[in-house]
Amino acid sequence: MEDCLFCKIIKGEIPSTKVFENENVFAFKDINPLAKGHILFIHKKHSHDVVEMTQKEPADVAEVFRAISEFALDQKIKEDGFRVVTNIGKHGGQTVYHTHFHVLFGEQLKGFGA
Repeated sequence: MEDCLFCKIIKGEIPSTKVFENENVFAFKDINPLAKGHILFIHKKHSHDVVEMTQKEPADVAEVFRAISEFALDQKIKEDGFRVVTNIGKHGGQTVYHTHFHVLFGEQLKGFGA
C-alpha cells in the first residue's frame, strides 16, 4: 500500500531500528516505547488489522508468531516473560492501519491480570 507508514519502513523509505527480519516478517523498535523493551512485529504483506489478516491469509498470523517466538528465544526474554498486543480499530487504539503486534518486555508489566 503506497501511503502505509509500515510498508515504507519495510522498503527502507523511512528509517527504523530493525531488530529482526526474515523472508516474511520485519521487526523494529517502537519510537514511543511503553516498556523498557517494545518491539513492533509486522508481516511484509500488507493487511489492515489482524481480523483482515486472519480472514485473508491465516498463515501470515502464524508466520508473525513464529518470528516473535524466535526473537523471544534468541533474546532470552521468555524466561522473565513478555506481552504480545495488537490493537484493532479506533476504539482499540490502532493508529497505523497495517497489522502489527507489540512485544513488550524488560520490566514488570501492569494490568491484564491472569
